[in-house]
Amino acid sequence: ATMLVFAFLAFIGPVGAAAEEGIVTTKALAPDSAFKLATATMAACRKQGYQVAVAVVDRSGLVQVIIRDRFAGAHTPDTARRKAWTSVSFRANTTELVNNVKPGSSAFGAQFIEGALMVGGGVLIESAGSIIGGLGVSGAVSGRVDEGCAKAGLESIQDVLNF
Repeated sequence: ATMLVFAFLAFIGPVGAAAEEGIVTTKALAPDSAFKLATATMAACRKQGYQVAVAVVDRSGLVQVIIRDRFAGAHTPDTARRKAWTSVSFRANTTELVNNVKPGSSAFGAQFIEGALMVGGGVLIESAGSIIGGLGVSGAVSGRVDEGCAKAGLESIQDVLNF
């Protein structure tokens, strides 16, 4: 009987290990952190006199938060979402992507991928070297200003991201 138990345990051991290898664990912002990030980003743009919309998406591009300041344009919530999605999808801040899709470049066609928006204002959210989401801002005078607001907003949750 002891031999049977040992044989059974030897059989299920590798199966358990194989099952663990088949599972991937990922990190995501808690809803409260995503909301804090969005409101801090909007506040950073307000300080500069801009009314914007801010979107926070998880690492797969699904929306966690969208917030629009009262005088931000009607197009800004979807534009912010698309910028956040684009940064996560292409694993880069969107200001970096703008140069990659200029006419004649090898990646020119990437700008035509449905949902992608290759303009500044989409920023990666990273924690411990892993991408955990994207942050998009729309409504300031330029993509560079949108990005600056996003980076200022990220400072508000830096303690969370450092873990």
